[in-house]
Amino acid sequence: LTPLLPHLDHRNRGMRTRLGCLSHKSDSYNDFTAILPDKPNRALKRLSTEEATRWADSFDVLLSHKYGVAAFRAFLKTEFSEENLEFWLACEDFKKTRSAAKLASKAQRIFEEFIDVQAPREVNIDFQTRELTRRNVQEPSLSCFDQAQGKVHSLMEKDSYPRFLRSKIYTDLLSQTQRRLS
Repeated sequence: LTPLLPHLDHRNRGMRTRLGCLSHKSDSYNDFTAILPDKPNRALKRLSTEEATRWADSFDVLLSHKYGVAAFRAFLKTEFSEENLEFWLACEDFKKTRSAAKLASKAQRIFEEFIDVQAPREVNIDFQTRELTRRNVQEPSLSCFDQAQGKVHSLMEKDSYPRFLRSKIYTDLLSQTQRRLS
């Protein structure tokens, strides 16, 4: 047994190193071109300090601004939880569906991607909500994801959003918009 211990210790050390790298992930963005949609340099020039500051007023203000969504997405990627925002956005897009034929296929795609157990980008919702949504998707309507979307919205608002406001991504973005004014 003794000859195995150095080998196990070496494997554990390697695992600790890999896990340590994950836990020290950076949430800093000195170059915002990676997070802003469209033409990033022009977008950053258009983003005012006042607009970026308003994102702290409420989570819904943040979600109503395309650059706010982009910055929040970048932050969620650092936390490995961008599926929550992607699901919320997919639901918002789903609610704009006008074709009954497309409604069923879109509902099924969203369910398989985000709701189903073991979905590739599964969101964290309780069993009852998951089952209600499963039943709703059988006869889809524009509101079939409302409960699940509400739970995910609430989770992001209470959990991720406050951390986003304290994050280096957000504070760096504010600093860059303020620097442009001086």
